Amino acid sequence: MSAPPDVVERRSGGTGTALGPPWRVIVLNDEHNTFEGVARSLSAVLPNVDYRRGLTFANRIHQSGRAIVWTGHQELAELYHEQLASRGLTMAPLEQG
Repeated sequence: MSAPPDVVERRSGGTGTALGPPWRVIVLNDEHNTFEGVARSLSAVLPNVDYRRGLTFANRIHQSGRAIVWTGHQELAELYHEQLASRGLTMAPLEQG
């Protein structure tokens, strides 16, 4: 009698990654930050966000009251959230997506 082959079947249980679902960094509208100040803060902290894109986010924040400005792994989300808050932006709690 031969031993059964060492084959293990894996089934996908969902669409997430081994790192979990992404986290969202959300900036809220407030009455004390200017468009230019929000754009400068976002461009200084977030990768791939220049001043011009920061102004686009600032406009979205102003128009809708909030904007998701970055999505990704939890550790980076926590870092960016903290850095933006320390620059005076009004932040929503981190959200898991």
